[in-house]
Amino acid sequence: MQHENWKCPKCDNTSYEAGEMRASGSGLASMFDFEDRKFTSVSCTRCHYTEFYRVDASSLHQVFDLLTS
Repeated sequence: MQHENWKCPKCDNTSYEAGEMRASGSGLASMFDFEDRKFTSVSCTRCHYTEFYRVDASSLHQVFDLLTS
């Protein structure tokens, strides 16, 4: 993908790939393997430099993840 305002801070490339990652936090979420944190990633297609941005996971997704784990 390309966006006119995005530029890799390492190599100045303007092409990137976006992705998503979920992770469990600490405490009970970690103990029960409950993924309560969601991150969006942006990776440069040339040098593979990646940045992660935290986003709020919806309550419905959290309940579904708990029931299907």
